[in-house]
Amino acid sequence: MARPRRIDKALVAKARQVVARATEVEELRSAQAVLLPALASATLEQTAAILGVGRATVPRLQQRLRQSVRSRARRSRWGGRRKALLSAEQETEFLAPWAEQAKEAGLLVLSPIRAALAQRLGRAVAASVVWRLLARHGWRKVAPDTRHPKSDPAAQEAWKKNSPKRWLPY
Repeated sequence: MARPRRIDKALVAKARQVVARATEVEELRSAQAVLLPALASATLEQTAAILGVGRATVPRLQQRLRQSVRSRARRSRWGGRRKALLSAEQETEFLAPWAEQAKEAGLLVLSPIRAALAQRLGRAVAASVVWRLLARHGWRKVAPDTRHPKSDPAAQEAWKKNSPKRWLPY
């Protein structure tokens, strides 16, 4: 069973205006793709035959006219923080004590910030959440680790001197 046809009166009125002032063929076709089914009760196949386009093109033309009618302010846009855990103000408030600590010590560790955020939210959070939070507020990792804390430079040099010159497959 086919869906019942919905005819938007405002769209029909806009299509009539477009037909009256159309300067381009595509504009005229878009308006006619709306008017023929609405006023003459034409099917998509009949409308396509009259306009000289394929059947699948008629809904595309109708959609094009719908989009031109819709105002820019009402047009939905993707983007923004849809899954924000805290608002921007709450994040700033949360980071304020950590900013003071960073000024005094010059260094912050991620794990206490992560634990405090998890406690505030009442659920566990991933480390990447905290990194993104810090990045949103202009914080960055200043000094990456250059070596492992348990490394032994003497053992590394000894291995370099005594290692085989060529590796053989097993």
